[in-house]
Amino acid sequence: MATTYKVLGQSNPAAATLTTLYTVPAATSSVVSTLSACNLGVSTTIRVAVRPAAASIENKQYIVYEATLNQYDTLYLTLGVTLATTDVVSVYAGTATVAFNLYGSEIT
Repeated sequence: MATTYKVLGQSNPAAATLTTLYTVPAATSSVVSTLSACNLGVSTTIRVAVRPAAASIENKQYIVYEATLNQYDTLYLTLGVTLATTDVVSVYAGTATVAFNLYGSEIT
């Protein structure tokens, strides 16, 4: 088994749009170590969800919901979440001013 440490995903989603930040590739497992949300504009709220096997979004999948992110603030989440093939990390921001970055490793 090979482990690759990397940036798993980066996104600056459109306002009020649930967006895929990362999907685990075929024949791969992943460990998500850190997620950052950097607000480049006015105060807003954010959401983060983990959707097993690319399931449709459900309330039980949110790990952050409507958290306030003040103007020019950055939120860091140290997660240690394990993901299987086709699992999806989705993000949402109330404005189009938030940059999300996901860091971790892929195991093949």
